[in-house]
Amino acid sequence: MKYFRNLTVLFSILPAAMVGAYPLDGDQYTGISRLEGYRLGQEGKVAGVLRLPAGALLKTEQVDLRLAERPDLEMPAADPNFTAEVVALLGDDADRYGIAVLDLTDLYRPRYAEHRADQFFNPGSVGKLAVAMGIFQALAEAYPEDIGARESVLRDSPVVADGFIVHDHHKVPLWDPGSQQLTHRPIREGDSASLWTYLDWMMSASSNAAASMSMRHLVLLKHFGRDYPVSEARAESFFKQTPRTQLSTLLETGLRDGVDASGLDAGSFRQGGFFTREGKRRVPGTSSYATPRELMRFLLHLEQGKVVDPFSSREIKRLMYMTQRRIRYASSPALYEAAVYFKSGSMYRCGPEPGFQCRKYQGNLLNVLNSVATSEATAGSDRPLFYMAVLTSNVLKENASWAHRSLATRLHELLERRHLHVVEDEIVEADN
Repeated sequence: MKYFRNLTVLFSILPAAMVGAYPLDGDQYTGISRLEGYRLGQEGKVAGVLRLPAGALLKTEQVDLRLAERPDLEMPAADPNFTAEVVALLGDDADRYGIAVLDLTDLYRPRYAEHRADQFFNPGSVGKLAVAMGIFQALAEAYPEDIGARESVLRDSPVVADGFIVHDHHKVPLWDPGSQQLTHRPIREGDSASLWTYLDWMMSASSNAAASMSMRHLVLLKHFGRDYPVSEARAESFFKQTPRTQLSTLLETGLRDGVDASGLDAGSFRQGGFFTREGKRRVPGTSSYATPRELMRFLLHLEQGKVVDPFSSREIKRLMYMTQRRIRYASSPALYEAAVYFKSGSMYRCGPEPGFQCRKYQGNLLNVLNSVATSEATAGSDRPLFYMAVLTSNVLKENASWAHRSLATRLHELLERRHLHVVEDEIVEADN
């Protein structure tokens, strides 16, 4: 009964008593101030805070690496039957999708499916994963044996928003402990917070301004090393006096080093430049691209502790843990009870067309939406699953957000059916 043995391991990792979550119980450890507001909101002590699903209420220690003891596990070859079932979920628009699915519910029998998984696409905000890898790699280079020093840099280094943020509309959560109020607005020049907070804003709120400030500080980390953080005056002088070609090299090296150190192929996953117009002007970059297969390898390496190192993998996983409003793929009701580690990115473009009205996620010239997700069952689920999915689509004029949400539901139901059949077959075999 290999499948049931796996469930025992799952429940031991995710105990039933869940009061709080990471990052919600990690405010003191990380210095991410919004966590206190969200945590108090779950207790009914702060008005206007969205009540989070059960899958978002894990404690810090519960969000850990699932495959740290399996560093040798490789992505298996695509299973033809599983692949056919997954492709069938895509319907008539299958050729407008790229998808990779790795089912690890039964670690003794992992199953992999992929469709157009070697196709290159612009990752959009999914490229922020490369920014996180770059920063954690730069910290590992500066403090290879001192995790405490890395934590201190993340928690205590001030990041003050400057012209690099121009322009971005994404709102970020801001917590005022004095007034006990949580508000949301775009980052403004002069906003100061810890490096860990800016990484949280980059990942959870997908703020382009936060991403660009994080990349600015990646360049500073690569240049100053253990002397980082430096004063704002010194940082500003550095960016003004350093030739743009040198700044571009530092950025490119910082981003690529994180990918290389994580055992990934920079020829299949690259974030090429800043996420804001002003950031691109000050530090020119290059193109960005990814494939579903390489992003799946990222998810697998993350669980194995291979993304930079175990400390970095664990913290990046926690930064991906959804403890704000779930959107797009992750908003599927089928995932309500699951812990979801997620990043997405969208790009759409519209042109004149009779009878067509341009809407968000429904471009008629370009309508790309990318989703990277790990779904991890929480304790108490009657059908626990553990699987990873990478999805990119470019179906014109269709609501891509709803399409990804719907596909997430159908994929989850498919995996439930597959494992229900496994359990039934093994019960019959045991009875015989």
